[in-house]
Amino acid sequence: MTNKEKLSLLEEMLDVEEGTLSEDTELLNLDNWDSMAAISLIALVDEKFGKQLTGAEIRNFKKVRDILDFMG
Repeated sequence: MTNKEKLSLLEEMLDVEEGTLSEDTELLNLDNWDSMAAISLIALVDEKFGKQLTGAEIRNFKKVRDILDFMG
């Protein structure tokens, strides 16, 4: 899966307009980045990539790039 496809998944999950996110987007600057988004991210990564993601790992994410790197 390309980074563009991963970004599209994240945009859909966060319910933001397509093309809104980039690898350099800071998560704290996103209005929709909250505890519900974290839970959704855990489910998304498990479902689409078969990876387990913890709350501690999510707290270490600063930019969208960090999420993309975790996705692999």
